[in-house]
Amino acid sequence: MEKTDELVGVAEGAATVALGPPGRRVRPWPLGAALAVTSGATAVLLLAGTEWLHHPAVQAWRTVCLAITVQALPFLLLGTALSGAINAFVPADLFTRVLPKRPALAVPVAGAAGAVLPGCECASVPVASSLIRRGVTPAAAFAFLLSAPAINPVVLTATAVAFPGSPAMVAARLVASLATAALMGWLWLWLGKEEWLRPLLRHRHTGHRHGHSRWTEFRLGFQHDFLHAGGFLVLGAMAAATFNIAVPRSVLDTFSGSPWLSVLFLAGLAVLLAVCSEADAFVAASLTGFSPTARLAFLVVGPMVDLKLIALQAGTFGRAFAWRFSTATTVVAVAVSVLTGGALL
Repeated sequence: MEKTDELVGVAEGAATVALGPPGRRVRPWPLGAALAVTSGATAVLLLAGTEWLHHPAVQAWRTVCLAITVQALPFLLLGTALSGAINAFVPADLFTRVLPKRPALAVPVAGAAGAVLPGCECASVPVASSLIRRGVTPAAAFAFLLSAPAINPVVLTATAVAFPGSPAMVAARLVASLATAALMGWLWLWLGKEEWLRPLLRHRHTGHRHGHSRWTEFRLGFQHDFLHAGGFLVLGAMAAATFNIAVPRSVLDTFSGSPWLSVLFLAGLAVLLAVCSEADAFVAASLTGFSPTARLAFLVVGPMVDLKLIALQAGTFGRAFAWRFSTATTVVAVAVSVLTGGALL
C-alpha cells in the first residue's frame, strides 16, 4: 500500500495530510475495492440474465454476505467511534499511567481489560490501533485486541445460554482465550518488529493538540478508521459467504470422527465462517457431532482469527503484520484450546 494511504493529521489529531507527495488525498481504497467487486459481480449477473439472481446459490451467498456485514457493522461503528473518542478526548498519558510500566506485566493486564468492552472483533481492531498510537506498547494492545471479543460479558453470557448446564465450557473459553491473548502479547515482545506495522502506527503522538477542535479530530479519526475497516469488512464477508455456499455439509461429517482432525477442522471453519463472537457459541452448540474440545477450539480461534478480522487487521496494521500475527495466533489458540479442553472438559 502506498504511503499516501496514511493520515498524519489523524495520527497527530490535526488536519488530513498525506505522508506522500503533497496535494494527493487519501483514498479509502478498501471500501472502493469492495464496492467495485460488488458492482462487477452484479453487472455480470445482470448481463447473464436476471434468472441468475434467483438461483438458490446466489440467494444463499447474498444472504450470508449481508448477514455477516449487518451483524458486524454496529460493532465496527462502536469500535471506530471509541477509537476516535480516545484520540480526541482521552488524556494522552492515561493508558501509560494505568498499565504497568514493564511491558511483560502490561500484557496480561491489558488482556484482562478486554472483559470491559461489550463488542466483537470488529470493534477491538480500531480501538487497539488507537491505543498503540497513544503510546501503549503494541504487545499490550494486541493482547487486548485478542481478548476483548472473547471474554466480554456479552459473549460469556451468550456462551452460557448456548451451552445450558455446562459451565465448564464458559470457564474453558474464558481461560483459553485469556491464555492465548497473553501468550501472543509476550510472543510479540520476544519476536515482534515494529517495521511490520504501518508507518502511521510507528509514530506515537500526544492526542489532542491545543488550538484544534476536539470534535474535528474525532470526526477525522472516525472517518479514516471506518472507511479503512469498513471496506475490508465487506471483502471479508464476501469471502466467508463464498465458503459457506461452496463447501457441502457432508464435509463436516468426514472430519467429526477423528479427535485431532475435528479440532483442526473446526479451527479452520471458525476462520472461514467469520461468525461474530456474540453469535458463535450458538453455531458451536449446533455442531453436536464434534467433541467439546473441538467446539472449544472453534470458540477460541473464531474471535481472534477469521477472514473479516484478517482483512481488518491488514487494513489497520498492514499486510506484513496481519499474515504473521494471524498465523501465529491460530497455532497458539489451537494448542491452548487442546490443553484447556483436556483439563476442563
